[in-house]
Amino acid sequence: MATTSSDSKPDEPQTDGGTEGDRSMSRSDSGSGDDSLDGLSNHVPRCPLTPSLSPRKRTTSQSKTEPPLLRTSKRTIYTAGRPPWYNVTGTTFKEAFVIGLCGGSASGKTTVANKIIEALDVPWVVLLSMDSFYKVLNKEEQELAAKNEYNFDHPDAFDFELLVNILRKLKKGKSIKVPVYDFTTHSRRKEWKTVYGANVVIFEGILAFANKELLKLLDMKVFVDTDSDIRLIRRLKRDISQRGRDISGIIKQYNKFVKPAFEQYIEPTVQVADIVVPRGGENFVALDLIVQHVHSQLEKREITVRSALASAHQGQPLPKTLSVMESTPQVRGMHTIIRNRETNRDEFIFYSKRLMRLLIEHALSFLPLKSVSVETPQGSIYEGKRLCGNRITGVSILRAGETMEQALMAVCKDIRLGKILIQTNHDTGEPELHYLRLPKDISEDYVILMDSTVSTGAAALMAVRVLLDHDVAEDKIFLLSLLMAEMGVHSVAYAFPKVRIITTAVDKEVNDQFHIIPGIGNFGDRYFGTDAPSDWCESDEGMEF
Repeated sequence: MATTSSDSKPDEPQTDGGTEGDRSMSRSDSGSGDDSLDGLSNHVPRCPLTPSLSPRKRTTSQSKTEPPLLRTSKRTIYTAGRPPWYNVTGTTFKEAFVIGLCGGSASGKTTVANKIIEALDVPWVVLLSMDSFYKVLNKEEQELAAKNEYNFDHPDAFDFELLVNILRKLKKGKSIKVPVYDFTTHSRRKEWKTVYGANVVIFEGILAFANKELLKLLDMKVFVDTDSDIRLIRRLKRDISQRGRDISGIIKQYNKFVKPAFEQYIEPTVQVADIVVPRGGENFVALDLIVQHVHSQLEKREITVRSALASAHQGQPLPKTLSVMESTPQVRGMHTIIRNRETNRDEFIFYSKRLMRLLIEHALSFLPLKSVSVETPQGSIYEGKRLCGNRITGVSILRAGETMEQALMAVCKDIRLGKILIQTNHDTGEPELHYLRLPKDISEDYVILMDSTVSTGAAALMAVRVLLDHDVAEDKIFLLSLLMAEMGVHSVAYAFPKVRIITTAVDKEVNDQFHIIPGIGNFGDRYFGTDAPSDWCESDEGMEF
């Protein structure tokens, strides 16, 4: 089946489910899941099918570039956020815990935010800056800003409607599109950045407590109190080195706008703060109190996704959205070979590829087709069929799902490809999204989502949710897998009843380690020739590094 040719660049941000960005909003920057891992390619096992996962070029709204990473002595913390986990109905378990940081300009809010993130020692967080939400200036306001005559510290300078809407979506775990403000030109950049929610969202800004609707979204309110002389010195250093300002202009703006706005709008909001932090990031006692409280709140929100999926839908009939290939003697013969533990790697790869090709061909028969008439070389009219839609995109769940890409490309000419890496957390046993790269404008496509095996369905649930967050229609998603467990089928079908599930076989059981029984073993290790660790997991739950 022919498809439309198109370049395969990662897609640009979209509201409520876009893609890709930078630094996750520490100071008017934003980040996204697909850039969350610098140097990811150093850890992904290489194979002939695996292209290099080179880190993408980042853009920022300041003169300096800061990646969405915070490296500590214990771990790397991804400040780009990630899609949160969903329950068996496809909805979020708990809303994110949102910390609001308020304080005067250059009071050290971002420093306090980074200290909190480091002390929390959690792998996923979103850092959202109010600086991203300055309003678009008209020509007259642009001229005033160029002469330091525009009041950027007044509430009217901020787009609170957009800010509240975005923070509300972040709290619910949705991916969001955030404007990027350029302080050198006093304008928003054309490119907006997209960020996923996380278990913890830290929102900082000079007027973080100035809006009633905004206050309702904050679970903890922290006011950073720093001496005015120190704030002025910091502002001078920052605006000269990072924003291209001159000293006289900074002093003029400070005396005319910054200082009066602090006294009128910012300082009075200390009354609504839960905690006041004098001396900013140097106050370790206050930071420790904040971290203790956040930890206690996160403990109440802990979930065990795979265990919950394992206990759901037991004894239910298989859904109508499931299509299992006919178990012909050929198909059963190939299953016999790839399931056999004694099968060598060459034969395993050969017969897996054969089975993948058959599976892809079978899946394409479910795509909607329209009737067309064509003229043959003999001048006769032939009544045929053609794909009813723009194009098809293949998305593989790394690493085992990537093995199905060659079969898809052999069947669909010029198909676009995307990748999702879902890795199992060694401590919790839960899958987590680490890498995301999707083609541009994927929302208009039929998407073939590929993974070699699906046991509990936890990784498939996350992958489908990611596609939905990128505005792909649920009934345009086709989940393909060589082997699935009944549990995984039920999990996906119950949460997403319009997703078509297509496989070559369904096994009934999953054991205590969430391995499919009788199963196929660790597909990725058998295909790529790598050794499975002692606590290996089925490929649909991601790889542990």
